[in-house]
Amino acid sequence: MAAQSWQKALLRPDTVALVGVSDDPAKTSGRPLKFLRAAGFSGEIYAINPNRDTVQGEKAFGSLSDLPAVPDHAFILTGAERALDALEECEAIGVPVATVLATGFAEAGAAGERNLERLHALIGRGGLRVLGPSSIGLANLHHGLNLTANAAFAESDLPKGGLFVASHSGSLIGALMSRGKRKGLGFSGLVSVGGEADLSIGDVCEAAIGDPDATGFLLFLEHMQHSDRLRRFAERAAEHGKPVAAFKLGRSEEAAELAQSHTGTLAGADEVADVFLNACGIARVNSFEGLLEITPLLQCLPAATKRRRGRVGVITTTGGGAAMAVDGLAGRGVEIVPASAQTRTRLADAGIEPGENRILDLTLAGTRYDVMRSAVEIFRQAPEFDLVLICVGSSARFNPDLAVQPAIDLISENGHPFAVFVVPDAPGAMRRLASAGVPVFEHPETCADAVSAALARREPALPPTLANIADHGGRTLDEAEAYDRLSMVPVAPWVAFDADAPLPELPFEYPVVAKVLDAAIPHKSDAGGVIVGIDGPDALADAIDQIGSNISGRLPGASLKRVLVQQMRKGVGEVLIGMRRDPQVGPVIVLAAGGVFTEIYRDTVMRLAPVDFDGAMGMIASLKITQILAGARGRQEGDLEALAHAVVEVSNLAACDDIVEAEINPMLVLPKGDGVAAVDALIRVTA
Repeated sequence: MAAQSWQKALLRPDTVALVGVSDDPAKTSGRPLKFLRAAGFSGEIYAINPNRDTVQGEKAFGSLSDLPAVPDHAFILTGAERALDALEECEAIGVPVATVLATGFAEAGAAGERNLERLHALIGRGGLRVLGPSSIGLANLHHGLNLTANAAFAESDLPKGGLFVASHSGSLIGALMSRGKRKGLGFSGLVSVGGEADLSIGDVCEAAIGDPDATGFLLFLEHMQHSDRLRRFAERAAEHGKPVAAFKLGRSEEAAELAQSHTGTLAGADEVADVFLNACGIARVNSFEGLLEITPLLQCLPAATKRRRGRVGVITTTGGGAAMAVDGLAGRGVEIVPASAQTRTRLADAGIEPGENRILDLTLAGTRYDVMRSAVEIFRQAPEFDLVLICVGSSARFNPDLAVQPAIDLISENGHPFAVFVVPDAPGAMRRLASAGVPVFEHPETCADAVSAALARREPALPPTLANIADHGGRTLDEAEAYDRLSMVPVAPWVAFDADAPLPELPFEYPVVAKVLDAAIPHKSDAGGVIVGIDGPDALADAIDQIGSNISGRLPGASLKRVLVQQMRKGVGEVLIGMRRDPQVGPVIVLAAGGVFTEIYRDTVMRLAPVDFDGAMGMIASLKITQILAGARGRQEGDLEALAHAVVEVSNLAACDDIVEAEINPMLVLPKGDGVAAVDALIRVTA
């Protein structure tokens, strides 16, 4: 099936069939016919109900096969088993796309698994594209296509505009639309993808990229499955200049139990989602309201080609209101920049008192049109800012012509992008600003959330797609085996031998560290399996005996069989380097402050793997510990270039077809010119 045929059939069909449509327009299965008629859908609508001659006053057909023509899109409103029968009939007569409302698949036990198996078999034959199951439907408002059972579409005067919404949750579609309407925002399309047995959020949004009515995309995500399709859509959206924002559920520590390594804890599901969305050029917001309000800002603030400082200049008529927004922005790492001396001079020349504060507080003078307009114009030309935030007080409610009209009049003028934070409850001013395309926010938290997300957005920077490996547990290599797999990374000299064998003569100098060598004991320190500072052969023999006692005492049933002895090295600092394959988005590379307190420090940066040298240097620069490694306060400077090369090499393990997870912790950063040295490693492989 040609891609364009299903895309058009999905979002712009000429004929629609409603399978199992009810005669009662108040019922879930009766709503789509009512909504299509109310929206003025100009195409052909076929009602299919084998138990009636008419449905809601219109002719009813007994089956899809009885129709006078093959419909472009079938919305199947029956239960799961009958829906499967209808899908097979769609396939037989050549319907390009079908949407399935029914539940009763993956979530419904053994019967649901049988239904899902039957559904996957049908999809696998490639003759029919399926939206759902558990999809409440979709809408293309500019075409009158309200092909949905969502009760929210009973509302009149649905707001048409440029926002295209795709959501895993069907119920949230109505919430987004109703809240958007109140704010003066308009929508081009809204789609509930449901279970994504076939068409995913990425597929659906990619189908809408060519629609001129869709100018920006909003995603409500519950998970990151089908990330390959989402990244493909994001790259195409960037090529077409259509910004994408996302709200994702699940900021939790759910992945901490997935791996034995620190990397598995640091690279939790939500942290990985952040990294993935950022690499895709998708602005992730943390608030539902922020998802609605961010798109106008994204449309006037292009994605950065490299990391942006995020310097914001603030103009206000209310000091307290501005302080709320500034607090939120500063807490998210956005820099609030005072006006430069040159800018202050320009303000004074325009008759505006610049003051001495970090923000420009116009007080009551800001309620005058000419004062506010001049201040905004001057700030928008000032080189010290990336964005200008205008905080408007009570005048937004009582004198909007004076308070917000300057922003409306200036939105099409050249200069830095700007946004407006309306401090009071001023729905009229909000709608006027939104209708004019001005980025506007009504809560300080939402304002800070959206502004910081927009400033952090970069153009897509995605590494090559690597095939993911099914993780069924596999096995963990012992430290010696791990070093063998890390031959491209500098490792402190080591030897391994049986614990009951005579002590070998070491090929390196004392002092040394002795460690239990057992893949079943990955956290050696916790088991008393590490002794450091050993200064000679007798002390080494005593240390091995002590480790044996510790192991048998702390781990019932365990015993010391093998020992790894490694030369002790002293570094400028310690880091962790880890590669982990996330089950949904693929391999990631993690760099963090190292040692036994890694999870306490939480000084971490993550990227999709693999990374190149410049990417690795960027990761190093993002760590707080880098100030120490770079020689802060007279400390010895570390070899950061050697560290970057090590990060690159570990990230390249993502190309290995058997490594699920790899970690060096700690990696010692030696003085500049001396390189780095791994002094512990963990690798998990598929078998």
